Amino acid sequence: MNRYYLLLLFALGIGFGAIAQKKKITVEEIYQDAFATEKLDALRSSKNGKQYTLRNVNGYSGVTTIDRYDYATQEKVATLFSTSDFPVLKGFTDYEFSDDESKILLTTDQEPIYRRSTLSIFYVYDVGTKALLKVADTKIQEPKISPKGDKLAYVSDNNIFLYDLSTEQTVQITTDGKKNKIINGVADWVYEEEFSFVRAFEWNANGTKIAFLRFDESLVPEFTMDFYGEELYPKPIVFKYPKAGEANSVVTLHLLDVDSGSIADVDLGEAYYIPRIKWMNDSNRLSVQTLNRHQNNLKLLAVNAKDQSVSILLEEKDAAYVDIHDNLTFLEDDRFIWTSERDGFNHIYLYGQDGSLRNQITKGPWEVTAYYGYDAKKDKVFYQSTENGTINRGIYSIASNGKNKKALASAVGNNSADFSTDHTYFINTFSSTTVAPIFTLHAASSGKQLKVIKDNAGLSSKLEGYQMSAIEFTTININGNDLNMYVIKPKDFDATKKYPLLLYQYSGPGSQNVANRWLGTRDYWHQLLAQEGYVIACVDGRGTGFKGSAFKKVTYLNLVKYETEDQIAAAKKLSELPYIDASRTGIWGWSFGGLMANNCILKGNDTFEMAIAVAPVTSWRFYDTIYTERYMRTPAENPRGYDDNSPFNYPELLKGKFLLVHGSGDDNVHVQNSMRMIEALVQANKPFDWAIYPDKNHGISGGNTSIHLFNKMTDFIIKNL
Repeated sequence: MNRYYLLLLFALGIGFGAIAQKKKITVEEIYQDAFATEKLDALRSSKNGKQYTLRNVNGYSGVTTIDRYDYATQEKVATLFSTSDFPVLKGFTDYEFSDDESKILLTTDQEPIYRRSTLSIFYVYDVGTKALLKVADTKIQEPKISPKGDKLAYVSDNNIFLYDLSTEQTVQITTDGKKNKIINGVADWVYEEEFSFVRAFEWNANGTKIAFLRFDESLVPEFTMDFYGEELYPKPIVFKYPKAGEANSVVTLHLLDVDSGSIADVDLGEAYYIPRIKWMNDSNRLSVQTLNRHQNNLKLLAVNAKDQSVSILLEEKDAAYVDIHDNLTFLEDDRFIWTSERDGFNHIYLYGQDGSLRNQITKGPWEVTAYYGYDAKKDKVFYQSTENGTINRGIYSIASNGKNKKALASAVGNNSADFSTDHTYFINTFSSTTVAPIFTLHAASSGKQLKVIKDNAGLSSKLEGYQMSAIEFTTININGNDLNMYVIKPKDFDATKKYPLLLYQYSGPGSQNVANRWLGTRDYWHQLLAQEGYVIACVDGRGTGFKGSAFKKVTYLNLVKYETEDQIAAAKKLSELPYIDASRTGIWGWSFGGLMANNCILKGNDTFEMAIAVAPVTSWRFYDTIYTERYMRTPAENPRGYDDNSPFNYPELLKGKFLLVHGSGDDNVHVQNSMRMIEALVQANKPFDWAIYPDKNHGISGGNTSIHLFNKMTDFIIKNL
C-alpha cells in the first residue's frame, strides 16, 4: 500500500479510534499557523545548473542564511551569506543574484504599500570580497543589478536612480516624479493590481540601456481613505484610483542610455495600455505589449533601440478580451515562444523572428497553465497543464514541432516545477487534498524521481489527531454544464440525517476554487464547520477557468449574472439530496465571492436562508478600469450590465440572515461598496449584521484580526444556519 495512502487513512481516522478521541480544529490554531507547511524558501537555481540556493532561518537563533545545495546529492555545499557575520542585519526577507552571481541583493525592513508593492532597505553583498553595501539610507523600490554587475537601478519618490557599486555614488536619472502626478519606473495602482507587476523598468542584455515606463496620473481621479490609527485625528490616505469609465494614467515608453544619461522617447502609436516590456537577446531590440482600452486587441511590438522605430511582431484579437501573461521566450535567433487562447484553449505556439506563425506546439481540449521554459540543446519545451484533469496539474515536455510529448510528473493532484538553469533537473512540488506538499527531485529528461527533499510528514502526523473529513470531488449538471464541485461532510456523517448546507465560492473570471491541492486556511475553516455538523460544498460555475475560453468568457458584459444563476441552481439541486435540510442553506464568499454571496441572498431569497459577504464589490461602477472594463466595457457603453446585478439596487429582496464585513483601509475594493449596501438595506428597513475592521486592507488580517473575523463568522453561521 502506498505510504501516502496510509497517511490519508490516518488523517481521515479510518479504523484508528473513535471520532470522539480526535481533536477539533479551532480558529485560533488555523490563524496562528498551527497547520503551516514546510517549504523550500526563495529557491534559486544557480547559473551552473548543478546547484541551487535557499533562504534558511534558524528557529532558535534567528540567524538567516543563503545556503547552496547540490541537485544530485541534495547536500549543502556552502553558506554564501549569513546574518551572523553582519550584526547590522537582523534578517532579510528575500534575495536576488546578479547575472554572474558575484553579488547578492538583500531585502530588509520590508513595508507594504499595496498588494505587490513594497518599500525596503536594500544591501548588496559581494560574494568574493565579502563586503556589504547599503544601497540607500531611505527605503526604496524595485532595485535591479545590471547584467554587468557594476550598477544598480532603483526607484525612490517616483524617480529612477542609478547606484554605482564600485564608487558607491548615486545619480538621479529622472526628476519629474511627484506623488499622485508622475511616476517613473514603477507601476501605478491599477497596473500593479490588474497587470500584476510593480517594476516598470528593464535592463537590456549588456547593461547599456534601460527601458522604462512613465505614468502621468494627472487626470486620474483621487480616492481618499481615512486611516484611524491611534492618533487624535484620522490621517487621510489619498491615491489615484481610476474607477470604471474614468481616466487612466497616460503611459509612455522611454529608453535611457546609461553611459550618456540621455533619454529617448518611443512613439508606440495608439497604445492605450502598456502591460509588458521585455528585452530580446539582441541588446538593441525590445519587445513591448500594448492593449486598446477594451483589451480585445493586443499587439506585440518590436522596438529598435538605436532609432526608436517600431514594428508589429504579433497581433491577438478577441470578441471579448485578451488576457495578459508572461509566457514569452525569445530564442537565440529571435524566434519566440508564446501562449494564446486562439484555438479556444490556452496553448503554446512558436513564431519566427518576423512574427510569422511556425507551428502550434501543444494542442487539445485542455489548458496550458504554466510555461517553464525551453531547452534549445534538446529542443524541449517544458510546461504545466490540465491534461490529467481540470482540477489537477501535471508537468510535461514536448519538442518545438509538437512531437515527442512526455509526462514528467502527472500524479493525480497538483504538480508544479522549478527547473534548473540548464534544464537537467526539476524540483517538483506535489500536493492534493489528501497529501501535504512533497518536494522531490526529478530528471528533466525522463521525469524520473531521484530523491525526496521534504515531505511534510510532521504535519501529516499531527493531523492524525484531528477530525479531518474527506474532500469529495464530483461534478454537478447546472444550466446545461457539468460544473466541477467538491463536498465536505461531517466526519460522523449519517445519510439518514438532515444537515445544513453552506456553499463557498469565488466565481471570478478564470478563477478556480475546486482544485485538487493541499488545504489553505479557509479549507481548514471549512473542516471546522464540518466538525460542527455542516455540509460544505463549492461549485465552480460559468466564467471560471481551465475549461476553455468559451466557458470562461460567456459572462462577458454580464459579470455575476450567470455566476449567480449557477450558484442558486446548484444550491437548489443539492437541497434535493435526502441528507440536506433545504430550509437551512447558506453561502459565503470574499471580494468577487462577496458580491456573489450578496446577490444570492437577494436574487435567491427562496433558496438561501443565510449569507456572509466579505469585502464585496456592490457595484462595478466603483471598481477599477482595467479589471472591470475588461469584462464589462465602460458604464456608458453597458449601463444595464453594471446596474442589473448591483445588489444595492434591490435591497428589498432580502429575507434571510445577512452578515456584511469590510476593512476600512481596503485600497482595492473600497469600503464605499459596503457603505452603499448598508445604506440601501437601512432605507429598505431590512435587518442585517455588519462589521467594519478599522484600517484593514482587502485581506482583513494582522494581529488577532483574522481570529476575530473567523470566530465572528463561525458564530454567525452556528446561530443562523
